[in-house]
Amino acid sequence: MTPSNPNNAVNPLPPVVVALFLVLLAIELYFQAGSNGLAGGPSAVGWRLTALQRYGFSGEILRWMWDTGQWPAEHLIRFVSYPFIHVSFTQTIFAGVMMLAMGKMVAEVFGPIAFLAVYFISAIVGALAYTVLTDGALPLIGSFPPVYGLIGAFTWLLWRKMSLVGENQFRAFTLIGFLMGIQLIFALFFEVSKDWVADLAGFATGFMLSFLLVPGGWAKILAKLRQEK
Repeated sequence: MTPSNPNNAVNPLPPVVVALFLVLLAIELYFQAGSNGLAGGPSAVGWRLTALQRYGFSGEILRWMWDTGQWPAEHLIRFVSYPFIHVSFTQTIFAGVMMLAMGKMVAEVFGPIAFLAVYFISAIVGALAYTVLTDGALPLIGSFPPVYGLIGAFTWLLWRKMSLVGENQFRAFTLIGFLMGIQLIFALFFEVSKDWVADLAGFATGFMLSFLLVPGGWAKILAKLRQEK
């Protein structure tokens, strides 16, 4: 006999996380349709390259805006548009799966607005760090900087939980240590881009934002400051 209110075997993903993943997937399928001749005609082969040129983040363009004092919207949009462009279907799926996994936990605790704040602010700070700390010669694309921001928020949740139960809080940083270790190994044997700087900046941004974005976080900080006066 089937119970009237069966429990779900798997908790559903928050709608905002699913929506963001579907946007990433739709853009990649658009590129795939063009490159495989399924839409757009012969010119569609270059859709991905065109998107990279128009919406990928460029450190050189940011320096130009800073030097000239001109901030056109067509270039400012690059701060939040570059995470939606990937070099391949495989990269899109890999980044998307990581976003689903991390985003589920972050959105369930922080809520949808805070989830989006972590995602996009991490993308912006990652792009700025990429420009300041590297030569920024290559365009920055892909959703890994904001995904690392979600990893930072998830790490904060673990860090906070471990502090409450008296466990070693450094264990919360195991995941980011593992991911950075993999990037280091690749850097030793292969020539890789410097976008890991954006990833690490995204992680730090997500971690620090969590102090403010956790429900009641700002109120708790103000209360703490008042107690110390």
